Amino acid sequence: MSEPFADLGVVTAPSGVLVLGMAGWIDQWSEHGAPLSGRALAAGQRGGGHLHEPADGPCEEWFCEAVAVPAAPDRPLKVRAQTWYAYDGPVITVLEVDLGLPWPGDPGGEPILLGDLPIDRCGMVLGDARALDSFVGLSGESIDGLADVTYWGKDEDDAHARFGGDPLSRADGRSGPYGHLDLPLHEARELADRIRNWLPDGPRSGLVVSADAHTHFHLLNRSGESHPLLAGQIELDGARIIQLGWDPGDHSMRHHGERACGQVHAVTLERSGTTTLLRWTIPAETDGPA
Repeated sequence: MSEPFADLGVVTAPSGVLVLGMAGWIDQWSEHGAPLSGRALAAGQRGGGHLHEPADGPCEEWFCEAVAVPAAPDRPLKVRAQTWYAYDGPVITVLEVDLGLPWPGDPGGEPILLGDLPIDRCGMVLGDARALDSFVGLSGESIDGLADVTYWGKDEDDAHARFGGDPLSRADGRSGPYGHLDLPLHEARELADRIRNWLPDGPRSGLVVSADAHTHFHLLNRSGESHPLLAGQIELDGARIIQLGWDPGDHSMRHHGERACGQVHAVTLERSGTTTLLRWTIPAETDGPA
């Protein structure tokens, strides 16, 4: 059964165009053609649309995808979600953003279909079209020269006794991995290597060690680690952006294969009184297909 809507915070769109896109690809649009902002602003002038690669042909599987819509540039835009309890916890079934603009459609208020999107296992990003041109993604360089080291596994307590670190919180309230946060990049890499190799016979099989540079992707994930819906927020070039993580069990059971397997979900403009909502509908398992 779906739960009531929950507030996720706000985003801002000073360019006047808001983007909902696949987090794993946000920084790669310009590698395949025009920058994201150019495509998104052009779509915004048309009232919104689905962005994909190739731009002049059918949407290619396992590639960049996003939806861009006009949005009020001078106010925070409220974001909320309806959830369903899935395999490991709550997951989003409806995502809504109040765009702060008058309804552009017919007086009857019929929804306007913009396209559909798969659920990126790396998460989804909501943000300003121009600001997202500066997004540093999953494999990018540290934006501030810092990094985080985390480790976990069956040997984590032995490692903690030797290398220290603070237990990090998780969305379900339990302690997460141990971590040393905000270290200079070279120190983080050296520490990660020491932890991996602290036994004479090499890395321990019962321990996973990660050294994550401070990219925007990582900082959003870090911000959302303790949120039930893995919703993280940061400021990027004067705009507030949100990233939504996805429960691994839910993704593997209901969304695995993404567009290649037809796992896509409708994005629409909806009338709410006299104003306009962006709505992404991801049916719960009991609701039937999208």
